Formats: sequence, structure tokens, C-alpha cells
Amino acid sequence: MSRAETRRSTMNRLRAALPLLLLIVTGALLIASGALDAFRPERLATSQAELRATVAAHPVLASLAYVGVLALSIATGIPGSLFVILAGGLLFGVVVATALTGIGLTLGSLLLFLASRFAFSSGRAPPALAERLRAGFHAHPLSYTLFLRLVPVFPFGGVTVALAWLRCPLWLFLGATAFGGSLMAVFETSIGAGLGATLAAGHPADLGLLLAPRVLLPLLALGALALLPVLWRRRRGPAPPA
Repeated sequence: MSRAETRRSTMNRLRAALPLLLLIVTGALLIASGALDAFRPERLATSQAELRATVAAHPVLASLAYVGVLALSIATGIPGSLFVILAGGLLFGVVVATALTGIGLTLGSLLLFLASRFAFSSGRAPPALAERLRAGFHAHPLSYTLFLRLVPVFPFGGVTVALAWLRCPLWLFLGATAFGGSLMAVFETSIGAGLGATLAAGHPADLGLLLAPRVLLPLLALGALALLPVLWRRRRGPAPPA
């Protein structure tokens, strides 16, 4: 390969990776700005009354802000998206927060999916997770995609990137993400709402909060979902997805 061809190939790869790099930079800026500090548990515990008043006074703006922050946290893969979802349950209640979370998760995942697919179109080597999922996906794409989206053990962003490399059809990706994300959101926003109700009742902000029924029951439900890989292993044999 000539020097000109090498340079052209390098430029093509950089252009393909640009959307993914922009998401990474956006995530770094989001962390550096301190915008996510408002969703830290200790901050929510001390200012939930004020935050709820703000949500009540500006419901549309608050909803758009929540969806936007959640979508960015999912698209950029930064840590802390779970705390954003818990805050949503605390501030909006289970029903509204679940709907908003489903929208935010789907939008953020779509951005990451499209950026990853564009990056992999240049012939870049696939992530290790994608290689491990290849056989199961090609054998049962529908059930496999839903399975990956429903089990909380698998990293949400990692699965999105892997599905992009596996060339998962867009309709299947969006459907599985919206369904699986919304189902997970029911439990996660329930935990947030339970934390809010328990704190409002005067319970101190300590680990004892996790034993409150409105918090413990959704946690147990998430734990039950996390056991799905065991059932999958027994049904499919010795090569479960990881």
C-alpha cells in the first residue's frame, strides 16, 4: 500500500470514528461541568423538596431536561445514568418517570448505536463483547436481542455497541431497547420513588433505606431478572452469552 493510500485509509477511519469520539468528548464535558452532581444521592436526600417544587412549577421544562440529561448519559456511556433514573422516580413518580426514562434511554441508545455502526463501517476490529455474542445473535436474533436488553447484568452501553457491530436491524434494536428499557425503568424508578417516600417520612439517609419495602421489593425484582442468564444456560447449554 502506497503512502497516499495509507493516508487516505487513516483519514477514512478517523472520519468514521468522529461521531463516537464526539460522544466521548461530550461525556467528558458533562462530567467536568458538574451537571450530574444534582443527581447524586446525598444531594437528592437534602434537596428533594426543593427539586419537587421546581418540577411542579415547570413540569414540561423539567421533563425535557430529565430526558436530555438521561439521553446524553446513555449516549456517552458515562457512569451515573442509574442515579439519573433513580432521581427521575423520586421527582416524577413511577408512571411519569418510567415514560420519560423509556424515551431518554431509547434516544440515547439510538445515538450511540448509529455512531458505533458508522465507526465500524470502516472495517475497524469489533469489540471483544461483540465477538462473544456473534454466534448467539445470528442463530436467534430476535430472542437474543430481547434477552440482552432485559438482563441487568449486561452493560447497557456495551450491548448497544455490540449490537451495532453485529448489524442488528434498526427496527429490532429500537423495539428491544424501548421495551427492555421501559421494563427496567419500572423497577428502577420504583426504587427512586420508594427512596423519596421513605426520606419524606423522616427516615435517615443511610443504608437502612434499602430495607424499606418500597425500595426492597423493586431491588428483589431486579435481582430476579439478573438470574435470567442461569435459566438461559440451562436451556441453551454450556455457551451462554456473557
